[in-house]
Amino acid sequence: MKKKNVQIAAIMLVFLMLVGCSGQYKDGTYEGKGDGNESEVVVSVNVSKGKIDKIDIVNHGETESMMVGVKDNTIPDIIKKQTTDGIDALAGATKSSQAVLDAVKQVIEQAKK
Repeated sequence: MKKKNVQIAAIMLVFLMLVGCSGQYKDGTYEGKGDGNESEVVVSVNVSKGKIDKIDIVNHGETESMMVGVKDNTIPDIIKKQTTDGIDALAGATKSSQAVLDAVKQVIEQAKK
């Protein structure tokens, strides 16, 4: 009988852990802004199932080659880590990438559960 109770408790614990992993953000599409080197950078962030799943740069006046680096490096890092914490500005595109990081930080504050 004790063995069965332990098994039931273990199953319940696993279930609670899985439910708790549903994500840390409210679903929706959010917009954030940050100051780049040459302009304001506007991003759109989509949260689905509690996780950031897409980040688009919707408006900027930055040098396009700088933004390509941000799109190819900074944005995938944010999506992978689900946070901007611990992500450094991109060398060579410091202000442009920092603008995206700042904009996504705004979104994260809006989307927190």
